[in-house]
Amino acid sequence: MKKKINFIKLFIVLFVFKSQAQINQYTYKSVLPDIADTWYAIYLPEDMFDRVSPDLSDIRIYGITNKKDTIEAPYLLRLKSEKVSEKGIPFSVLNTVYNDNGTYITLKIPSKQSVNQILLDFEKPNFDWLIKLEGSQDLKEWYTIEKDYRILSIKNEYTDYQFTTLRFPETVYNYYRIHINSKEKPVLQSAKVIRYKEESADYQKYDVTDFAVQNQNDIKKTVIDITLKNSVPVSYIYLETEHAFDYYRVLSIKYLADSIKTRSGIWKPLYQELTSGVLSSVEENVFTCTSTIAKKIRITIDNYDNQPLKIGKVVVKGYKHELVARFTTPATYYIVYGNKKAKKPVYDLNYLSAKIPEKISTITPGKAQVINFEKSTIVQPLFVNKIWLWSIMVIVILVLGGFTLSMMKKQ
Repeated sequence: MKKKINFIKLFIVLFVFKSQAQINQYTYKSVLPDIADTWYAIYLPEDMFDRVSPDLSDIRIYGITNKKDTIEAPYLLRLKSEKVSEKGIPFSVLNTVYNDNGTYITLKIPSKQSVNQILLDFEKPNFDWLIKLEGSQDLKEWYTIEKDYRILSIKNEYTDYQFTTLRFPETVYNYYRIHINSKEKPVLQSAKVIRYKEESADYQKYDVTDFAVQNQNDIKKTVIDITLKNSVPVSYIYLETEHAFDYYRVLSIKYLADSIKTRSGIWKPLYQELTSGVLSSVEENVFTCTSTIAKKIRITIDNYDNQPLKIGKVVVKGYKHELVARFTTPATYYIVYGNKKAKKPVYDLNYLSAKIPEKISTITPGKAQVINFEKSTIVQPLFVNKIWLWSIMVIVILVLGGFTLSMMKKQ
């Protein structure tokens, strides 16, 4: 009976150790507030991204029940990015008229549908024109929608850049007239009329702790190094310039991904590209990229033969991250992370997310705690070194042989 009781105790101890071992595979844990409902959105705090894998594959949600069972709650990672929809509106080019005042292109919309963008593509590769956009219901009375709207195209050995999309408030007209104030006659190759709708992203603005600008005149470049307070998921960068004149500069944006030690003992930073684009006086200088965890960012601007631009400020943002998790068993739940060997989990929610409620409560994990690894005591064998083992065996054989010979002599 005592043996059975001891066996049961041993089984319970091993089971509890195995349950705790699941959590002990990770470095950090944060307790989740009391879980009372089935669905919750868990906000991932900024300081958490310093401790997780770059692809967020090592995040788990574990619960400890009253019976000390460990259960895992499935989750779906969501980035609160912008939602964009674009609907093409049927139209026809009614006529194109050219005179001393410029070129007039009239578009006809057969159905009453709202419009807020017109995409233009011209045959000429290089131009800088001002446009007036008007709307009418009967081709007699025209109403101004946009005036002195600038469109631009630059194509050379260094770049191929176009800004030829007319963006304006949503309107409903039967006819749209585009007046291009140019002495030369533009040739319109194609056009597209659309209704563009965008639900704004939910961004988190990050603290910039260091902002250094270097004008490297020898290579005709400006290098901007940005350091953030924490490693965070970056997806939005805005640059503000302090110039009234027109400018057009190609730039690249990279982040510090790693560093290697050279033979001379110097650490060399390794940067990977986030995005590239054009810094210009025509558009708002916002650059978006795939959400990437970064702490140091480097922006390189090609000045060519122009004087360097004066950068007033930089704004860095990232999509807010949340886990939509399902809880089915009462327990004390933790979000754990910090395991480089962990692989990305595969849950049914990744494929069957249609039943997730639209409105769910959002919770924030508690302060991160370091998980104390319980080092198990390993019982070492009596003789670790094989030489000692063989020596003992030889002595035993010799002793036994001696006893055997002694007994044979006595007989």
